[in-house]
Amino acid sequence: MLKTNGFHQKTLGISFISSFLPRQCGIATFTNDLATSISKVSRNENIITNIAALNDIPEGYKYPSDVKFEIKDKKINDFKEAAYYLNLSDSDVINIQHEFGLYGGDAGANILYLIENLNKPLVTTLHTILEKPSPDEMKVIKEIAAHSSYLVVQSERAVMMMHNIYGIHPDKVRFIPHGAPEVQFLDTSYYKDKFRLSDKKVILTFGLLGPGKGLEDVITALAEVVKTYPDVVYIILGATHPNVKRQFGETYRISLENLVKKYDLENNVMFINRFVDTKELHEFLLMSDIYVSPYHNKAQIVSGTLTYAMACGKAVVSTPYWYAEESLKNERGILFPFKDSKFLATTLLELLQNESLRNRLRKNAYDATRKLTWNNVAKNYIDVFTRAIVEYKTNTYSGTASKYRALPALPEINFNHLENLTDSTGILQHATYSIGNPAEGYCTDDNVRALLITVMHKLIFNDDKVSKLINIYLRFVYYSFNKEKGLFRNFMSYERKWLEEAGSEDSNGRVIFSLGYIIKNMDSNSIVGLSKSLFDESIQNMKDFKSPRTIAYMILGSVFYLSKFSGALDIKKIFNNKCEELYNCYLKYKDEDWNWYEDSLSYSNARLPHALLMAGQFKNNKKYITAGLESLEWLYEQLLDDSRKFISLIGNDGWLVKGQPKARFDQQPVEIPPLMDACYQAYLITKNPEWISRVNMAFSWFLGNNERQEPICDFATGGCYDGLTSTMFNQNQGAESTLSWLLALLRMTKINQELKMS
Repeated sequence: MLKTNGFHQKTLGISFISSFLPRQCGIATFTNDLATSISKVSRNENIITNIAALNDIPEGYKYPSDVKFEIKDKKINDFKEAAYYLNLSDSDVINIQHEFGLYGGDAGANILYLIENLNKPLVTTLHTILEKPSPDEMKVIKEIAAHSSYLVVQSERAVMMMHNIYGIHPDKVRFIPHGAPEVQFLDTSYYKDKFRLSDKKVILTFGLLGPGKGLEDVITALAEVVKTYPDVVYIILGATHPNVKRQFGETYRISLENLVKKYDLENNVMFINRFVDTKELHEFLLMSDIYVSPYHNKAQIVSGTLTYAMACGKAVVSTPYWYAEESLKNERGILFPFKDSKFLATTLLELLQNESLRNRLRKNAYDATRKLTWNNVAKNYIDVFTRAIVEYKTNTYSGTASKYRALPALPEINFNHLENLTDSTGILQHATYSIGNPAEGYCTDDNVRALLITVMHKLIFNDDKVSKLINIYLRFVYYSFNKEKGLFRNFMSYERKWLEEAGSEDSNGRVIFSLGYIIKNMDSNSIVGLSKSLFDESIQNMKDFKSPRTIAYMILGSVFYLSKFSGALDIKKIFNNKCEELYNCYLKYKDEDWNWYEDSLSYSNARLPHALLMAGQFKNNKKYITAGLESLEWLYEQLLDDSRKFISLIGNDGWLVKGQPKARFDQQPVEIPPLMDACYQAYLITKNPEWISRVNMAFSWFLGNNERQEPICDFATGGCYDGLTSTMFNQNQGAESTLSWLLALLRMTKINQELKMS
């Protein structure tokens, strides 16, 4: 509600969650313009605006005083803290500026950690609305919608899409167009003198550069245009998008420059390689004769650059993406087919020749955007914000994100110890206390675990900082492959000398498991290509392996592989054979009191039922699922303490042999991640929430819900103690234990995300 302060003036507090200037981002500019305009039109109403800004780089940005809180987009705890901060603030309403790429996690799911903890009315502005969203994207939008009083969209088409595609009731959706500057309808010559272009015809495109912008089509068209109009100048205004630049450098801009040279257009194309402020942008727009919007993405639902060009009274030529089709109807501009430089050249020539047509388009575009000026848009937003406050009721939401609030608050992921154990060769096997022990050398087992963890971290958090570690660990695995044997070696001395020709069956199986995960989930052609090559060559030499754990690893790796390449017949044949082998192991040893695949339980036990469950779901094979659930249920019972309040793992000081009591010590951290994976897979198949409770129980072993009732992970170092003995923790923090802790924490993070979107 509107509040009164000490002077009895009405106040309204609005907090925006968005990227913000000086970050080079279209939504940052949008939010700045909106917040500024709201402040201007509401001077008599005493509206206060502030920003919670999203950082995509660790060091953040030098923000203006409007920014009161910073959120690191990959830090889940930052989103939770932002919610608590906003709950305690004077803000009456929160406005999220939503774009999937702004928020970390799958499909930007990190924002859900904020909204589920928010106790203020929420209005969300959607900048991207996908016609064919992925399941994760659909879930994120539905969760945001469930928490929001209103969703603001910026085109009429978007209103229909929200109802037809996402099932959002029209009463929740508000159409407020993209804002536009309020400028006079000026002759282009007014600013051409300033830019020393008074004798030129000027064509302009502005915005952050990157592939898909279609600027190459304009340059190609210009090669024809200059034959008739040699004095025409095409200005490409804008820096390369920071995300594109971080990943690809200036490759796209260089390709455009090379195209300019190819067509001898050096005197006709100007690159203004910087991010310009609003005042200078208006000047560039006002002095241009024609504005071209050549984007390749048909599904673009809004374009601030197109809106600005129309509001400045430009003759606009655009590809027929959704927003352009809607905005340029009724002779407000001209559309040309995607990537059709010949059609574009003809259109540009017609506009340059026909001043009457050009001016008619200019006037129509200018008149159509008078309702889109920022002052009008700001008033519309204030109206929606006020309605949201009036209609807001506490404790009305009971959506999917609230179903699993019993899941633990997770500690921050700390890679310090992982990095301390890692050198240019790989990760050291052992540590004395928390100091790496070079005398024990390296092993492929640990390096492939480290590879899996860093890849998983990159996928969950979209964090490029781990790329160097990924390369180190993958290089080690690559070097471990013995081409003569067609298998992976395991142990290497600190002097980089291999100590064997081939590792154990289980160590080779572990590699297959991790490579399969990479093949399924990574996008990098080089990483996937190398992983696939190693997978293809090595698995053919494992067909006769008999260890049940190795078979389980091969099944799991093959499920990942076949999820990406379902037609791979050789892999499918091996997969089918290994599924039957593991199932037959179960039938061979199973009896009334022993539901297992061997006559003993030792290490990584849960990988066996995990593999059958994954195979059963993948193949829709009920007998595998039945055996997997039956054996996992039995295993879980063996692991529960007598009090049934915590997990008591099978110790490696004797294991659990059929007919004998279970060894309670030494308990190893490596047991927990497979148990979590298997229980979660059981939940995905059965939808029984009891399996989620068991995932929770397993994970809590690290946090102190164990025999000693003390955390076995070391929050200070980021490592994990090597085991739980009958009298104490093993004080060493070697690779296997640390990697097991990090894997469990990452899996719990991912499971949390998936449950919030289920």
